[in-house]
Amino acid sequence: MSQADAVPVLVGEGWLTPEVEGYTPVHRPATGEVIGRTPHCGGAEVDLAVEAASRAFPAWSSTPAPERARVLFRYRELLEAQAEVLAEIVCRENGKTREEARGDVRRGLEVVELACGIGQLAKGEVLPELAAGIDGSATREPVGVCAGITPFNFPAMVPMWMYPLAIACGNCFILKPSEKVPLTANRLAELFLEAGLPPGVLNVVHGGREVVEALCLHPGIAALSFVGSSPVARRVYEWAGQTGKRCQAAGGAKNVLLVMPDAVEAGLLGEAAAADPALNGVLHSAFGCAGQRCMAGSLLMGLGDACDGLRDQMASAMDTLTVGDTLTEDVDMGPVIDGAARQRLAGRIAGAADADLAVVRDGREGVPEGGFFVGPTLLDGVEPGHGLFTEELFGPVLGLMRPRSLEEAIDWINRIPYGNAATIFTGDGGAARAFTRGVECGMIGVNVGVPAPMALFSFSGWDQSFFGDLHVQGTEGVLFYTRQKTVLSRWP
Repeated sequence: MSQADAVPVLVGEGWLTPEVEGYTPVHRPATGEVIGRTPHCGGAEVDLAVEAASRAFPAWSSTPAPERARVLFRYRELLEAQAEVLAEIVCRENGKTREEARGDVRRGLEVVELACGIGQLAKGEVLPELAAGIDGSATREPVGVCAGITPFNFPAMVPMWMYPLAIACGNCFILKPSEKVPLTANRLAELFLEAGLPPGVLNVVHGGREVVEALCLHPGIAALSFVGSSPVARRVYEWAGQTGKRCQAAGGAKNVLLVMPDAVEAGLLGEAAAADPALNGVLHSAFGCAGQRCMAGSLLMGLGDACDGLRDQMASAMDTLTVGDTLTEDVDMGPVIDGAARQRLAGRIAGAADADLAVVRDGREGVPEGGFFVGPTLLDGVEPGHGLFTEELFGPVLGLMRPRSLEEAIDWINRIPYGNAATIFTGDGGAARAFTRGVECGMIGVNVGVPAPMALFSFSGWDQSFFGDLHVQGTEGVLFYTRQKTVLSRWP
């Protein structure tokens, strides 16, 4: 795609280039090169997409579940065959490393595999002789036209959290991917059409706030899924409620990694530190995907005086990470998404000294000059009253904290307004049990740095990390995209 190319939208029968006044440049973050332009669609394009989805809904919702599953099976095979191509698109427009991009595609593919079992997942219940001469049954029915609004950080996985399950359940869908990463979403949709999905069942519109607001407020949309920052998630939830939509809105996070003294061998530095299971888990959690994920560990806790050794080991392990162009080099970490993100993160690092934080490792140094790079950063001295304790930076910046005991660590974690994820590294079963029982968040890791559930389980953030009742993926995802019909029958 050249710089002049506008990204098309998918409405009903096929792809078209909308006539709009504004565009968002699509960058290759590793170089800053513009590789496309995302059109700023608006209410008119949303209306067309809703009309197309509404026309397709009667036929698709009445298509037997096994036939829907066959389309999904064919889609799964195409995704598998195109996995490397999709991963390269993700690398280009997002900046992930190749392995991270492959993981992005792979985790999305797992949801498609889950959706292939829709005949089993959406089965209802029957109780004969519920009362004298009366039989009772309950079925799961599609809700109608659904929409999904997704972020830039997982161009493949997060969209596939939504539309495969929604469509498998008999709904039609409108996807609004991040305007920063539209190319992966378009390719995913192309493959679904190639698998035999009827026109109008999946539509793709592009744009920014205007499209988001139009989707949230459109009376023809029955259910809305969102992933993004917590302030926007809250607003989306409020907008959706104005028109009676069911809504699942996943927000941000401030995830904690607690390393107990028994988890890391003393004296490990450099490559040895980077290879240690606990330290490697911290590295992967904090700096994988350049820290741009809601599951990133952004606060590291070490108990008391033992934290000094942990700080030195972490800084040494961070020095082993190679930052660079993920398409042309064998690197461990790529760039952040754009120049604005780089500037924002550099500003927070620069302001650390004024906030009484020690910059143990400065991510502004030793990174490539081209592209939007910020290296692994470690800031020591974070305390519960500090802004960094609750602010989601969404980048490769790790704050170090020093609770005096496991009990104090749990107390600090529970003061964070988000309720997304927390991990403990330890060989002590009692400590692990106290942590998993005491920490108030939806996803817990024990010696697992990124405790992101696979498709069989729901992505279960709490508090300011989620607005709604039913989460994405798993059983809750099926329940969200269906509604129950109960039938009582008496035959004379």
